[in-house]
Amino acid sequence: MTTGPNVPRGTNPTKAQEQALGLAFPQLAQYVQILGQEAVLQGLLGPREIDRIWDRHILNCAALNELIPQAKSIIDIGSGAGLPGIVLAIMNPSTHVILVEPMQRRTDFLNDVKKQLNLENVEIIRGRAENQKIQAQVVTSRAVAPLNKLLAWSLPLVEKGGKVLAIKGEKAQSELEEAQKELNLLKNTTASIKTCGLALDLSVTVVEISKE
Repeated sequence: MTTGPNVPRGTNPTKAQEQALGLAFPQLAQYVQILGQEAVLQGLLGPREIDRIWDRHILNCAALNELIPQAKSIIDIGSGAGLPGIVLAIMNPSTHVILVEPMQRRTDFLNDVKKQLNLENVEIIRGRAENQKIQAQVVTSRAVAPLNKLLAWSLPLVEKGGKVLAIKGEKAQSELEEAQKELNLLKNTTASIKTCGLALDLSVTVVEISKE
């Protein structure tokens, strides 16, 4: 993988955050370097994001891990540069994580990341989420689409008893309200808004949709 000289690595996490990340921290730090160099060179991450890779991207995605304890399988749709899929794969080395991404240059990047970080638990599929015939316990997404569209793409990929986790931030409540019509038509599903990230000194808002 090509790297550029003297590229900032982003604002470092605090000691407390580093400790909270535990054994995943060294690999996450490697991933930060890749994002700050190759992802920027390929246009997958804006140059203005370099100084906030840790707080805006890595820690923000790591917070989601609180909502997926002991998941045996995760599908990350519209994975892009691997957020949150790569982060979750690093934090859960025994969990099978499938990254679904339709764009070739992004899947090429993800394959490079997988190889460089030796992520044997990661599978990468080039394609649209709505065309997949796979399922997992947890389906994640971040900045992919409004919730009403996301439901149609995500729920068919969730196993019975599993859930959709969509990082939405301050738009969570309004998007949930806008998707209420679609939610009312669904059977055996429960939608709620969760806040996670306490251990990382963050507050990340997520829409959780459980499939009974």
